[in-house]
Amino acid sequence: MAQDLTTQEQFDTFAEEVARELGTHCRTAPAYAHMLSRIIIDDEGRALSLRQHDYQQLARLRVYAALPDDSDVQTPSIGVTASSARHVAREITRRLYPLHAETSRRAAELTARKEAEALDRRTVAEAVAGALPGARVEKDYRRTRVIWQRACPPHGHGSPVQHDSVCAVVGASGETVSVEASGRPQGIVAMLAAFAEQ
Repeated sequence: MAQDLTTQEQFDTFAEEVARELGTHCRTAPAYAHMLSRIIIDDEGRALSLRQHDYQQLARLRVYAALPDDSDVQTPSIGVTASSARHVAREITRRLYPLHAETSRRAAELTARKEAEALDRRTVAEAVAGALPGARVEKDYRRTRVIWQRACPPHGHGSPVQHDSVCAVVGASGETVSVEASGRPQGIVAMLAAFAEQ
């Protein structure tokens, strides 16, 4: 028969029972949420958040598997009835752990890919900045800008100072660079000619 868990104390006791059913080395910890909840850390270091799911049905629980905060994948979860601690532990083992393993694997792959892209982006940005002495580098999420400017002497007395400038944007994977250049025609022509010789 489903248990109506109406107080945090009852919920904590139930979570302790679920932890014991999951394994001898499991432990619980407070969860800071607006509903009845408790964290369960199992003997393999996996963290689960056990929460009351529906204020209208107090025996309905939701169990979330914790992932790293910077993960780009959706947190896996299951709904379960608090019929007994053994039932909840069995459903976690049967349904949530496989989802958690698959999601953790995908999260690790995405993290590795993001780290590889960041390294490639940084390598390309350093090469571009090295070709433009005095350039400044600005990082923007998954893009990097390399900005270079040079003040040119005025053409005559009272003429405004002009600037040659280059803004190179290194794409997310470091495989593309887009460049925007502006300035005096002779400077831009020389730059394009040098580029065409490459």
